[in-house]
Amino acid sequence: MADGRTPQGAGEDGAARPPSAVRPFLVTAGRVAGAAASARAMPVETQVVATAGGLDVLDRLSFERHDIVAACRRPQSIAEIAARLRLHLNVVRVLAEDLRQAGHLTVHVPDSGAIHDASVLRRVIDGLRAIPDSRGVLRDSD
Repeated sequence: MADGRTPQGAGEDGAARPPSAVRPFLVTAGRVAGAAASARAMPVETQVVATAGGLDVLDRLSFERHDIVAACRRPQSIAEIAARLRLHLNVVRVLAEDLRQAGHLTVHVPDSGAIHDASVLRRVIDGLRAIPDSRGVLRDSD
């Protein structure tokens, strides 16, 4: 674009990428995350990492499954995988669960008690406020 921004749907090099012709429900065979009565959708902050077995069979996995396992050589959150691979969040959740059941991924769901702990949020806010701006000035606390 003339103002230096990259158009939506363009790659890092600015070249337009065609939208996927495959609909999300086709990738997951119509399944949705957390649809089973006993199942809960994986939280977006769930950390996923490829297993040795998953990396061994990487060449035999198809399309999105291959891309997810390849991206998880290092731990990644469900949200990071979806953003990096430009896949719908619920598609990543369903496929990650399939890959976990097959032994190709290890899934680490964070402790739900820690997620809702207000003291953690307060420490994050305080830490962000302690970072000086470009002029070296600290932000005043509210």
